[in-house]
Amino acid sequence: MSLPTGDVIGLMIDNLRIRGSVLPIAARSATKWAKGLDIPRGGKTVIYTGLMYQLLPYITASVRNLERFEDSFWGKFVFVARYFNKILNVSKFMGFPSKADLTEYNQILRNIALLLRQAGVEFGYLHERELYSGALAYDLGADDAFRLHASKVYERLKQDGVQSLITVDPHTTNMLRTVYPRFIDGYDMHVRSYLEVLVERNMPAARKADADVVIHDSCVYARYENVIEEPRTLLDRAGYRVKELRDSKEMTHCCGGPVESLYPKLANRIGKKRVQQLENAGAQNAALMCPICLATLKKAGRAKIQITDISNLLAEAYCDGQFN
Repeated sequence: MSLPTGDVIGLMIDNLRIRGSVLPIAARSATKWAKGLDIPRGGKTVIYTGLMYQLLPYITASVRNLERFEDSFWGKFVFVARYFNKILNVSKFMGFPSKADLTEYNQILRNIALLLRQAGVEFGYLHERELYSGALAYDLGADDAFRLHASKVYERLKQDGVQSLITVDPHTTNMLRTVYPRFIDGYDMHVRSYLEVLVERNMPAARKADADVVIHDSCVYARYENVIEEPRTLLDRAGYRVKELRDSKEMTHCCGGPVESLYPKLANRIGKKRVQQLENAGAQNAALMCPICLATLKKAGRAKIQITDISNLLAEAYCDGQFN
């Protein structure tokens, strides 16, 4: 028996309307990654996380609990949680992320900021004023809630004088570059993925790698944003030998993540299949560039290949390991 999708979706959309995110987290948790980096507050060009990497440890912990309810008697009582959630944020009781996960995902954002700095890019950060992009609400078809939230995000950016955004993940890139203009008249933000920015800078690797790597393409990057060659170029310049899968680039295989919040066990089965494909490539590393893909594939089971965010590999090569 699957979870009651209407109530699960409803709970997330209620959160977006009331608290500004499908899974609200404290501002200190959302901004902890930037501690000690001395990134200027605001500016015309800012790094924009969309809270995706920060949310994933919490989403992973919540999904772990949802799996227990998916085929149980208690699964049909999600509507009770939704009722109380309108009064009190019950989401924070749905799962408690591990310290290791929080550290790992914060490090990815630190890597990206340090890579941009190494490339000579000047950028600011909105810190606690940064808002979630609304990606999951859009994916779930909650257009009215998404339109309202997107307008709030755009208004905040204009208030802070932002003109250009450097995004860190495919979903935030897609929302702010391709989807927002469909919902907001006069939308004029200039949006680029950090991978695109780094390729343009053409910075040399500080330390050449000597390893094989297989890329798990993000379906959002590859199919909607044409961010395909950039990760390959950066890995190649860093000395990695890129191995290609049959199901790659525009034909990349799903990680299973898009259905995880509604059908956790189905997502896990899809993830296991993709992990097997990555293992069969015969590389030491699998480079991912999406927080949802990373969480889903790592959760799919112990792999014989090192599944890691591409920023970890790039930081080791371009920043010579000086990225902690």
